[in-house]
Amino acid sequence: MKAFINKRIFITGGSSGIGLAAAKQLAEKGAHVTIFARDKDRLETARAEITRHGRSDQQQFFCSQLDVSDGQAVTEVMTKAVDAFGTPDILINCAGRAYPRYFEDITLEQFDETMKINLYGIWHSISVLLPFMKEKGGHIVNVSSIAGLLGLFGYTDYCASKFAIVGLSEALKSELKKYNINVSVLCPPDTDTPGFAVENKTKPLETQTISKGAKVMTPDEVASQLLKGIVSNTFLIIPGKDGKFTWLMKRLFPGLVDYLIQRTIKKVQLTSALKDQRLME
Repeated sequence: MKAFINKRIFITGGSSGIGLAAAKQLAEKGAHVTIFARDKDRLETARAEITRHGRSDQQQFFCSQLDVSDGQAVTEVMTKAVDAFGTPDILINCAGRAYPRYFEDITLEQFDETMKINLYGIWHSISVLLPFMKEKGGHIVNVSSIAGLLGLFGYTDYCASKFAIVGLSEALKSELKKYNINVSVLCPPDTDTPGFAVENKTKPLETQTISKGAKVMTPDEVASQLLKGIVSNTFLIIPGKDGKFTWLMKRLFPGLVDYLIQRTIKKVQLTSALKDQRLME
């Protein structure tokens, strides 16, 4: 708990899901928390909720409306945030979204938006805050996904953005050591967030089948592992046994993992084709 007392935390995507869960847990541990997100009403509700989790009346909790995909807005809002609340000791880039579809159904507009929110959003916030953080050091956490370590059927645009976040984070980790700034990348498995509910609306049947049976973590479980990873200065934070096992199997036995996934996909596609054939008869 002492690791976070009086620390200043900035969290993008902090009004719901993993970002909000992390904000509440950090409040419980004595941190000052500022959250950023697009929806003003949801932000105010989240700020009030975070405040209720504070340990003392001396803590400060703020919120600022922000679309991280807008570079100019990030510059303006986060510069003002530093002036008003101070330089963050910890930056958690948690804003992101996914609309799984077959590749041919993903428009260039969707691909562009996915990259702007998931990847450019991280780039924007780090670019603005790094000059301030270099003066005293700190910690940057970029939220990727298991889909940033393993290419998943139906997630071509999302995987592209999340793989890029892992590479960005690894390069930054090396560059920022001399400034006493640590870097971590969080790669959670399926997590029961509002965004996950939206994902389920567009998932191809193959994707649904591949993920069937996998444990869905809660935001609180993921946030708890995130905070432990920050304290231990772990670079690659993979919450949950299922996520760690998947990553280990992919590294050690990539051919086997691919075979098992492709076998599931072929089975689903064959079953679907047979159903279509019966309907046509």
